Amino acid sequence: MKVHARYPTSLIASALLAAFGPALAAEGDDEIAQLTNPQSEVSAGVGYVSDDNQRFGQYTGLHEERGYLLLDADVNLRDDPTGTWMRLRGRNLGLDSRELRFESERQGNWGYFIELNQIPRFDPYTVNTGLQGIGSTTQTPVAVPITPGTGTNYHLKTERDIVTLGFQKALGRGLGVQVRLRNEEKDGARRWGQGTFGTWRFLTDPINQTTRQLDATLNYSTDKLQLSGGYYGTTFENRNNLLNVPGCALFAGCDQMALPPDNQSHQLHLAGGYSITPTTRAMFKVAHGRITQDETFPTTPVAGAPSNLDGRIDTTLVEAGLKMRPMARLSLRANLRYDDRDDKTPVFRYFPSQNNVGATNDGTNETRDIRTTTGKLEATYRLPMALHLTGGVEYVEKKRNSPPVRSVDFREKTDETSLSAGLRRSIGERMTGAVSYIHSERRGSDWLTNFGNQTATTTGDLIAPLHLADRDRDMVRLVLNWMPTDPLSLNFRVDAAQDDYASRGLTPFDLGPRSGKARFFSVDAGYVFSDAVQATAWISRSVDEYEHALCRDDTPNTCTATVARPVWGSDLRHTQDSLGLGLRAKPASRVDLGADLSYSELSDEMRLFDITPAVALPLLPDVHTKVTTVTLFAKYALQRNSGIRAQYVYDRYRTDDWTWNNWVYSDGTRVTEEPKQEVHFVGVAYYYQF
Repeated sequence: MKVHARYPTSLIASALLAAFGPALAAEGDDEIAQLTNPQSEVSAGVGYVSDDNQRFGQYTGLHEERGYLLLDADVNLRDDPTGTWMRLRGRNLGLDSRELRFESERQGNWGYFIELNQIPRFDPYTVNTGLQGIGSTTQTPVAVPITPGTGTNYHLKTERDIVTLGFQKALGRGLGVQVRLRNEEKDGARRWGQGTFGTWRFLTDPINQTTRQLDATLNYSTDKLQLSGGYYGTTFENRNNLLNVPGCALFAGCDQMALPPDNQSHQLHLAGGYSITPTTRAMFKVAHGRITQDETFPTTPVAGAPSNLDGRIDTTLVEAGLKMRPMARLSLRANLRYDDRDDKTPVFRYFPSQNNVGATNDGTNETRDIRTTTGKLEATYRLPMALHLTGGVEYVEKKRNSPPVRSVDFREKTDETSLSAGLRRSIGERMTGAVSYIHSERRGSDWLTNFGNQTATTTGDLIAPLHLADRDRDMVRLVLNWMPTDPLSLNFRVDAAQDDYASRGLTPFDLGPRSGKARFFSVDAGYVFSDAVQATAWISRSVDEYEHALCRDDTPNTCTATVARPVWGSDLRHTQDSLGLGLRAKPASRVDLGADLSYSELSDEMRLFDITPAVALPLLPDVHTKVTTVTLFAKYALQRNSGIRAQYVYDRYRTDDWTWNNWVYSDGTRVTEEPKQEVHFVGVAYYYQF
């Protein structure tokens, strides 16, 4: 018979502290020191790009063959008596994509920051044109079209300079205020153009714009109640409101083209939550906003027209939700949302000479109202064997105004009902899995009749827009997380969706959208060889398909299939295959190594097929794009607080995209892309920690 001795807990704790106390204390002190005095670091070095490119450095500025300054900083200072922090963080300070942020805060009391960001974008295409004045507000096209390829090459670019200021202050008794002000200056030029049927001319949009955002929020919090409300506003200012095109003869008035006008938006919002009981919580959100555009037209309006659009849209949002657990095994969620977009822009006929009275496309501006009501209910029940069963229903109704201007089929209301079910289970400590299914059906009100813009007679109402068409959708998702052994972890995910569009029965053929498919599969893996070596790997595949049919016929509300005007369809398919590998190793105390490989292959296919009669249809070639990136990096500590970092990047971009290469503007301008781009980047930097 064994006798079990009983010892007081305090005695056991004392013995453990005596044996392991110094080591535990040292480790704890190190962790506390990292939190109270995190390390600062500055690094400086040089990098070199091997070739001019249009993809590798599209958003970083590493687009030319030359050397670059590599400069980064992360400085953290703390005043212990007051608990005040000061931080300075800089990234890519020697590149066009630089970031710099200074902040100071006293935790739980106040804080402020200023942040500077520069974001370039280099157009990935080369423009060869005879256009004069690119990037300015006066651009002169060539009088006689040039021979394609004999013009001047241009690489267009835009740049955004952003300044953000922020402030926060705790006011006591659960109150706090936050203010953010953001100013963005955007300059440069982007591809643009003008044209009419059969004639297209290249131009550029001269960008000189300012966007400002102000976000001020007041927060209140108690044990049961949390509230957050405030103001959010934006202003957009375009200093270039008109593009002059001397000598333009494409159509009347083409010598002056209006650019995006100034506009503003303002919104007041309030959101919160209240814990009614420990198992019941209510949430709400309300917001009201106004968007306006009242800049004077830069060109002379037609006789009797107003001098500006006087555009105005009012938005209203009301949302309420409830989360509760009425039983130990049952959880419920309910949500109701109302979103109203009320377009109060005055309606005026700006082009009365172009169309006849009575047409639904008669030169009148279009207002767009949409009112969306959404209701959702979801329940989760804990079954035996660690199973969780979830079911839900969601209803979405959208009501639109019937605009006097429309050139495609239209219906005023659509409603969609979705039913969902899911099952989740933990299979031991090493595996969890979940499967879910959603079925939804979208229907709507009767379709409205369109009238021609020249004769005011009924026109073809045969093809429903994609977002208004009747549709049945089924979606399935399977997720599995598995750790077969301690060093190995695996994650699987499969998504599949199927869309079927109902025929309207207006012709013997199913015109318009027919079906859509989406499939996604991925596997992620991680393996820990040792404390010094870890590896990751992933692979994924996604396929998206869409099929529709068209009828080339001018006869109203009919579709007479002839050889000259056949009924034909297309099957669009986009496929993306991606994989990645990663390795992190620390072979010695002074050395850290890493390697990453990523590969993506994108394929776009457009298959045309005749429905009736049998005619020869053109074969459009597929478009393939392959991107491979290899990154190697190493860190060697010269001393405890300083060392060398080195990085090597190999980037290869290949495409057979024919869409731009086979297109020439009427003025001889050509837009092309380098089909094969290979870039090597090498960077070395010295770092110092303190």
